Amino acid sequence: MNIRTDLRPEDRAPLEGLLRSTGFFNAKELQVALELMDEGLAHGKKSHYRFLILEDEGNVTGYVCWGPIAVTLTSADLYWMAVHPASQGKGLGRTLLETTETWMAREGHTRVYLETSMREHYAPTRAFYLRCGYEIAAELPDFYAPGDGKAIFLKILPRIH
Repeated sequence: MNIRTDLRPEDRAPLEGLLRSTGFFNAKELQVALELMDEGLAHGKKSHYRFLILEDEGNVTGYVCWGPIAVTLTSADLYWMAVHPASQGKGLGRTLLETTETWMAREGHTRVYLETSMREHYAPTRAFYLRCGYEIAAELPDFYAPGDGKAIFLKILPRIH
């Protein structure tokens, strides 16, 4: 297993396949995730978006996309996270998340926000974040659509000096 922070052009197709394979992301969500990848590829280290790519035996099996929240001093958004279904249940999601949090903390971020749907389909995702030390900071009913609210999670990271 290898985790790297450089998003490469050859990652885009496997990451799109990974996102599709999860069965969680609708067409609009997939489009946004790909737009963030394209932004990251176009601007490299100058991009607002940062990526962690998880490889197993040379195959892309997971990723995280995050970025600092503009106009805040120490807050960051975790935008996207996915692990290929064939690799789930092995602790890779937790490893990716912890690696991301360490990177965020090294950059001075102490507050991590993420959001997810409140639909029943996302119950395992919400449970995962709760197990990883996140708390629900807010719930916005009917945010995405009638009957599909948004849960906003927060985790406070220790300062790394």
